[in-house]
Amino acid sequence: MQPIHPLHPVDGGCGCSPPPPKAGKEASRLSPCKTVFFGLTGLALWYGIYSHLHPFSVMVTASLPGIDPGSRLGAAIQFFVYDAPKVMLLLTLVVFVIGILRSFVTQERARRYLAGKREAIGNVLAALLGVATPFCSCSAVPLFLGFVQAGVPLGVTFSFLIAAPMVNEIALVLLYGLLGWKVAAIYLVSGLLIAMVAGWVIGRLHLEGWIEDWVREMRAGQALVFERRLTWSDRLQMGRDAVRDIVGKVWLYVLAGIAVGALIHGYVPEDFMAGIMGKQAWWSVPLAVVFGVPMYANAAGIVPVVEALLGKGAALGTVLAFMMSVIALSLPEMIILRKVLKPRLIAVFIALVATGIIAIGSLFNIIV
Repeated sequence: MQPIHPLHPVDGGCGCSPPPPKAGKEASRLSPCKTVFFGLTGLALWYGIYSHLHPFSVMVTASLPGIDPGSRLGAAIQFFVYDAPKVMLLLTLVVFVIGILRSFVTQERARRYLAGKREAIGNVLAALLGVATPFCSCSAVPLFLGFVQAGVPLGVTFSFLIAAPMVNEIALVLLYGLLGWKVAAIYLVSGLLIAMVAGWVIGRLHLEGWIEDWVREMRAGQALVFERRLTWSDRLQMGRDAVRDIVGKVWLYVLAGIAVGALIHGYVPEDFMAGIMGKQAWWSVPLAVVFGVPMYANAAGIVPVVEALLGKGAALGTVLAFMMSVIALSLPEMIILRKVLKPRLIAVFIALVATGIIAIGSLFNIIV
């Protein structure tokens, strides 16, 4: 295996970390007053559209010729007409805000922040930092190389790598918008707990020998990422670039997820879904994880499916276990991590995270 040059991050094309504006390309600069004015105007327009989506979906469904709003087809159409613009509005707003926030918490700063942190405390800090600096599979190798070079303990590194995709900020906001703060809080706490415990266990197992040899031989302290000073104009431009790059690349996945959710909402009987994914089916959580691990779906696209499954009587723990396994253990991420990890370590990583997800899902099925 040829080593990856540390100064060139792997680009998976997912658009999860939009670069700062290129040199020589000046971002449009507005005065602070104009920035505030346009920002408040945009938020007011956003809220005006968002608050009228439900009556709009009812009106559209009722106006379609030959469609009974009370039929299964009518229910599916109304679900899609309501959720499609709602999810896209939420997605656009949160991606813009996260694009700005990411300009403050870069991968290089995360690397420096975790360097020298002891295990246990380091696992907690790494998991929390993973939420603030989420990454996708295209960032996994550069991040891992940077942590190894900085001397970050292996267990602490894995707490970060688990929390970053699992506690996805887009999924968190969509869950809040579609299902309420309680579900979003359960998702957040569960993901952090799994990342902390799994990372701590990996650290206790002392599996440094299961990293690819060329990675362990890398000279510590070599920089992976060059940082530059950013103005507020640059940060706003990064927010707009994030919307263009991320929303532009995931909207088809989002609409596909909403379409699946609409079919479940309109055509799947409640008794059927409750029997397969309900609390009484003890095997539902392990089965959900088994199905979720080999899948790959965008977080924004899986949330509408979660909404529809819960609406049809599926248990909260089972549905969250399915969602977390899809997001945290995607096949593309495992393939890219293979560049720096030996298969045995990847297997341990998958086993620990999957076990944690099953335990959390089963627990919430009992107590919720």
